[in-house]
Amino acid sequence: MDGPGDPGGHLPAHGAQRLPVWQSSRPGSLYDYIRVASFSLGPDGRIEQWSERAADMLGIPARHAVGQDPIEAFVPPELHEGGRRKVSEILDGREWTGLVPYRRSQGGDADGLAEIYLMPSRNAAGERAAVCLIVDVRAMRGIETDLAASQAVFGQSPMGFTLFNTDLKLLRVNERFATVFGGPAGRYRGLTPHDFLPRPEAERMTAALRRVLETGEPVAEMQVVGAVPGEEERRRWSVSLYRLHGASGRPIGVAALAADVTGRRRAEREAANARRNLALLNEAGARIGNSLDLETTARTLLDVAVPQFCDLASVDLYQGLLAGDETPPGMSDGSAELRRVAFSSAVSDAPLATAGRRTPEDGSPDGPVAVGAVHRYPFNSPCAAALRTGQAQIVPGRESDDGPELGAVVHSTLAVPMVARDTVVGLVQFSRTKGSEPFGERDTALAVELAARAAVCIDNARLYRREHERALILQRSLLPPGDPEAAGLDIACRYLPGTTATEVGGDWFDVIELPGHRTALVVGDVMGRGLRAAVAMGELRTAVRTLALLDLEPAEVLSALDEIARGLGGTGDGRASARAPRPRSGAAAGMHEHGALTPAADLSEVYLATCVYAVYDPITRRCTFANAGHLPPVLVEDGEDALLLDVPPGMPLGVGGEPFEEIEVELPDGALLALYTDGLVESRHHPLDEGLQAFRRALSDAGRPLEDVCDHVLSALDTSHGEDDIALLMARVHGLPKDAVGDWSLAPEARSVARARELARDQLTDWGLQDLVDTTELLVSELVTNALRHGHGDIRLRLLLDRTLVCEVWDADLAQPRRRRARDTDEGGRGLQLVGLLSTGWGSRRTPRGKTVWFELALPDGDSAPADPTEALLSMF
Repeated sequence: MDGPGDPGGHLPAHGAQRLPVWQSSRPGSLYDYIRVASFSLGPDGRIEQWSERAADMLGIPARHAVGQDPIEAFVPPELHEGGRRKVSEILDGREWTGLVPYRRSQGGDADGLAEIYLMPSRNAAGERAAVCLIVDVRAMRGIETDLAASQAVFGQSPMGFTLFNTDLKLLRVNERFATVFGGPAGRYRGLTPHDFLPRPEAERMTAALRRVLETGEPVAEMQVVGAVPGEEERRRWSVSLYRLHGASGRPIGVAALAADVTGRRRAEREAANARRNLALLNEAGARIGNSLDLETTARTLLDVAVPQFCDLASVDLYQGLLAGDETPPGMSDGSAELRRVAFSSAVSDAPLATAGRRTPEDGSPDGPVAVGAVHRYPFNSPCAAALRTGQAQIVPGRESDDGPELGAVVHSTLAVPMVARDTVVGLVQFSRTKGSEPFGERDTALAVELAARAAVCIDNARLYRREHERALILQRSLLPPGDPEAAGLDIACRYLPGTTATEVGGDWFDVIELPGHRTALVVGDVMGRGLRAAVAMGELRTAVRTLALLDLEPAEVLSALDEIARGLGGTGDGRASARAPRPRSGAAAGMHEHGALTPAADLSEVYLATCVYAVYDPITRRCTFANAGHLPPVLVEDGEDALLLDVPPGMPLGVGGEPFEEIEVELPDGALLALYTDGLVESRHHPLDEGLQAFRRALSDAGRPLEDVCDHVLSALDTSHGEDDIALLMARVHGLPKDAVGDWSLAPEARSVARARELARDQLTDWGLQDLVDTTELLVSELVTNALRHGHGDIRLRLLLDRTLVCEVWDADLAQPRRRRARDTDEGGRGLQLVGLLSTGWGSRRTPRGKTVWFELALPDGDSAPADPTEALLSMF
């Protein structure tokens, strides 16, 4: 063990201050662990002296041992002969060391094994004698084992092992410790933690050693960081400390066991980074793409990345992409215009955090670019290279002393192109500032993945926006242009498409002029969304106009339209493809309180649509309604509450198998009629009944101008939810005045032709339409003549004056007139040809008791003269 004051166990050199060596040895002497006893033999081979330790070890008191033959005293009988021989040899001057069994009492068997060292000596008279040292073999064997184990720890352990004395200086280090820090193990004796650890870590280590030495409480897995000679990477150790005690129980120092956990720490850090990256990707998958707005998607990407992945970031998208171009520039030369659409920073002095900073004239990517600014990247810049190649690029940082420039805070930047379907749609830059780790390979891969996910969502939003705009253009092109006009009606209409987050629906309305100044009002809704729904709506609207011009009854129109709807989306082999989505509401599916939806065919194979069709006659002021699964019309009479008309709902178009019913309602002057789609009164925030009640309340003040009523309804109801399109058609009733109608009955006789001309001339004179008298007389004469010649029963002549002049001739024959081209030799057959030449329009429709043939003339406007009958007659020959 070490000598006092010398941790290495050496006395001071000559000339140095000498230490007091003749003092009690410090606790932990070797003799605390080894039992050593002694005795001496005289010249006669008998025991002369017997130590107290020998009496205690061998159990033989000194009074019984002194004067005895040692062989007889404690050696078993079977070893007496050999023992006496060895004693004789020692007394002759030879040393001997060996193992000797011993007994603890006279006459007993051997119960111990001692290592005896016999050394020749001489007494005062110069006679031969001997000194004997006895060591308990059991204690020696334990010490040998402990020494071997200690040597294995210090020489073979893969972990660093050190011993500190009570002065907190190293007593001994093992080979592993010396290998890590360099040099032989012996050179570390007497050193302190300050000699091989950085100062902060050394102070922590010293404080821990002192605490363990004073309290005896061990310290487990204390993390210590230090540098190793010849290595750039700092090492990390896990150190455990515990106090050492001697056999007497006194503290003799502190042992330290250190394991290099640098690799484990690196693996833990990589695992933590992997978990963080996975969590980041999960968050990105959950949040990015929830919006179909390009700017919102870009901002969401930055919300995910900052500060979890980087300290500041920005997103640039191609200006052409934002402007609605069909195809973004893609991987061009990288010099196309981009617009900064999003920026985020977790750094207070980041230069881009201040909105309104101007784009540098050179377009440098290191310069500040304000959100919303349009800029270009120079061709040789890393950002342009990323846009050109579609590969992530590293943007080198730069130091700057000119205030809060980008290079002053950023030391690592990744320029990552946003690639979707082999097309570059923009660029995202991720930057880390001083104090954060620079980007590594895994960070680059994660940045590319984040940018790719956002790029796909942005490209989806672009494609959706393009389809949405096309569907909206198609839908708007199929709606009535401008403000529709109708005889005896003031018309106001509104169409609101769903928001950009929802697809365009199939809502439509139409105002169709019919013969006799009658008007067809139509509102419909194709179930489903998107371009297909808009196309189906256009097909149905065209079919409605065609059927309406045939002047069919409303129920007949819906029946024919139902057959058309069942064939929409067909595959060409007579089967319809699966186009119809689930009905959005009970009302839309025809499930009013009057009936339930029981389709006769598979609804998944047809387009479903709802429609209400109404025909208003301004002369009789009566309106005929037919409904195909649509919401009921609303009627508001002057001074009365709004009323839902009890129109039989019928089945949606496309179901088939059920007839449609119609009702006729008389509309007083000033009454307000409202037709609408379910998007106006139904949303996920409130049920349909509440929406209908709110709609009726909004119509309570219907006396204001019709356009104001429309605006009031849209502002009063929840029309901003954007869940569905909204179509609203309102009509205020103004029947034709009595003085605008001329109605006469004529007998089925030849003189009725002249009578008809006379009545027409007088009526037009009263209306001040003398310019139309000649043409009207000629055409009335032709129609009445045809009624006499080809029909039977009484003849009815009616003149209607509104925005045009309409003449109707009624008879009781069901045969429809057919226009044909007369030959030069024919004497007749030119009547309808003449009607077609002189009128702006003519036609025939069936009535309950026959048919009606009509023609229409435009009113004189003062700038152009009406057609000359003489010229028309001459052109026919």
